[in-house]
Amino acid sequence: MPSRDVIPPAQRGCVLDPLGLTSEQAVEAAHALGMPRANALEAYKALLREGKTPPEVFAFTPPEVVRTLREESPEGEVIKFLVRVKGRDPSKGHESLAGKPLETESVLIPMVGSVRGLTYTLCVSSQVGCAMGCGFCETAQMGLIRSLTAAEIVGQWYAATHVVGVRPKNIVFMGMGEPMDNYEQVMQAVAVLKDHNGASVPISHVTISTVGRIDGLRRMREQIKQPTWHRLNLALSLNAPNDEVRDVLMPVNRRWKMEELQQELIDWPRFGGNKLCIEYVLIPGVNDSREHAAQVANFVRPLKSLVREGASGDEAADTRERAVVNVIPYNPRRSSPWPAPTEEQVNAFIGWLIEERVFVKRRRTKGRQMMGACGQLGNEQIRGRRLVDLTVSPSKVTND
Repeated sequence: MPSRDVIPPAQRGCVLDPLGLTSEQAVEAAHALGMPRANALEAYKALLREGKTPPEVFAFTPPEVVRTLREESPEGEVIKFLVRVKGRDPSKGHESLAGKPLETESVLIPMVGSVRGLTYTLCVSSQVGCAMGCGFCETAQMGLIRSLTAAEIVGQWYAATHVVGVRPKNIVFMGMGEPMDNYEQVMQAVAVLKDHNGASVPISHVTISTVGRIDGLRRMREQIKQPTWHRLNLALSLNAPNDEVRDVLMPVNRRWKMEELQQELIDWPRFGGNKLCIEYVLIPGVNDSREHAAQVANFVRPLKSLVREGASGDEAADTRERAVVNVIPYNPRRSSPWPAPTEEQVNAFIGWLIEERVFVKRRRTKGRQMMGACGQLGNEQIRGRRLVDLTVSPSKVTND
């Protein structure tokens, strides 16, 4: 479980927002205020499962969806929605944002499976803005405004399910922000989302995406060794074939090089059939050549079907692919220096990876026109407010 310091205490005669609490945490906090445990549990279930307002012992305010955008795709309607959250606390020295509401951006992405028909994946944000400075990403142009609380993260699922009216099957932490910069709140949100008395999202349907903060990866590696956490998925935003290109595209690479990242993935615990997703944003003229495809294959190759020391029997004979490269055609940000790749460029790069015997998939482009596709979330009106509070040990990453 996440550390106890992210569990809101009972204050002012009520339990703080139950969307940030697991059922056990909410029940115990309500019981401490005199509510019978059975009643508290039923209220919690009704809130998360049915969207029913809980008793006043819970300080609950429904997430406010302030804007919804919709765009058709071949697989169904893409829905982008914005939820209002509070601005910065002036007591922390950020008076310029005091009283000014901010917005999270979330996207419901339609997915058509071979058997189950249409389902939705919810892309959630973990921060307003981002401190990582990746050159191809719209969110990075904002800088980091603030990290979201667990309740605000879960609130995006609540808004999708009970306000927009679409209950997602999968949740991906691929919206605004770097999840490893807000580690405690992200893991608390996952604990709430997977709670069987509440949202009950299978943890195998939750994916954490990161630019590759090694310190955060090491904390997550220990977390998924815990009971009920084994199947939490990891996606790494690689986006470059070598350190030279990645240093330019992703400043985090100046702190942690690709060799160190690769070793971290080699050592990543294996449970069941979980795969490591290697995300690769394909940018014309930057990372899309035949040579680049070969370099990506070299990065991925050591991750294939490695046998753990001491393994035997079926485990030793396991030849399933462990890593999949997810090729994402670049979605231009505002004032982008690069165009989107053509279909021919995307197909050529995927073909080269296949020639290199890489297990590869393509992410279909959805929501590009409404700035709802991968790498396009962000509010241009609040760019430049780089107020950085990180919750993983500080790195020396800069935007220079």
